[in-house]
Amino acid sequence: MNVSERPGVYTTYEVSGGVSAYGSGGAVGLAAESVSGTAGKCVAVSSYAEAMSAFGGGAMTELARVLLLNGAPVIYCSRVERGSYDAAFAALMGEPAVKYMVCGSREAAVHAKLKAAIEGADEQSKYRIGIVESALTARSALVAAAQALGSEKMVLVSHHETEGTAGSAAAALCGVLASRDDPALPVSGAVLRGLDGIGVNFSDADITLLVRGGVTPLESMSGEISVIRGITTRSASGGAPDTTWRELSTILVVNSVIPRIRDSLRAKFARAKNNAQTRGAIRTQVVIELEESLKREFIDSYGDVSVQPGGEDGSVCVVSFSFTVAHGLNRIELKASVTV
Repeated sequence: MNVSERPGVYTTYEVSGGVSAYGSGGAVGLAAESVSGTAGKCVAVSSYAEAMSAFGGGAMTELARVLLLNGAPVIYCSRVERGSYDAAFAALMGEPAVKYMVCGSREAAVHAKLKAAIEGADEQSKYRIGIVESALTARSALVAAAQALGSEKMVLVSHHETEGTAGSAAAALCGVLASRDDPALPVSGAVLRGLDGIGVNFSDADITLLVRGGVTPLESMSGEISVIRGITTRSASGGAPDTTWRELSTILVVNSVIPRIRDSLRAKFARAKNNAQTRGAIRTQVVIELEESLKREFIDSYGDVSVQPGGEDGSVCVVSFSFTVAHGLNRIELKASVTV
């Protein structure tokens, strides 16, 4: 964690393999081209009519329609001008309510910029998930694109409908996530509305390759497009395969529990003395928040909460705790013994 002299509540975390602000639902940040609007400025919309009035059509309005159709409660829209996403991403990162970000591009260079914007905001305690889509069809190419992103904060959706609006599949998944209150619930089987279709379905071998490679695959069945499994693009650590961050629900839980604790401490201890009484109250508040997460089944358990003075700086206290993320159910294995 970088050291800042600005007063506040700062967080860092690490996740070990082993195994909001309650809930993952929240506002979406959308960067796309449009017919009208001002570049580098955010406009909040909660209906298709508002999006059309503010941006006059184009990719922005279409992606807003897909987001709303899939349940996004509010969208912060930032217009992209002449294909440059930098100003749009910067404007969206300035909106504290945004929890998910999506863009109207299938270009790897744009996806890399979105990743850089999201990962660079950790020290400002802004926790975001970026969701992007690729028009690539080769399984190896999709895996390579996911590995190039290689972040638990980025999701790469497979989508083969090249004639549709770029970003529509990512927007559909984003809308589903923004509509939910339970971050631990997997998105497997979630129906994505407002999409034109996908070209081909994946075989079981394809799905295994994509999931292990960090790609979130989609499929079309009975006229509906749905998510096979929600996966982040982080499939390795230090060059070695690592499943710690594979499940999308893992980072969603982390992004729900930690900000909740941070915001609670910020609200209750904005002006307090760093003494034993205050540190005891801080510990109690952290336990209350963890108990609530446990009650809601976002986490399976939590460890001892410790609040200690911060060493040489008498104005700092260090809060340490651990918790185990609740896992979604992706597969049921039946083992039957049959006697004839």
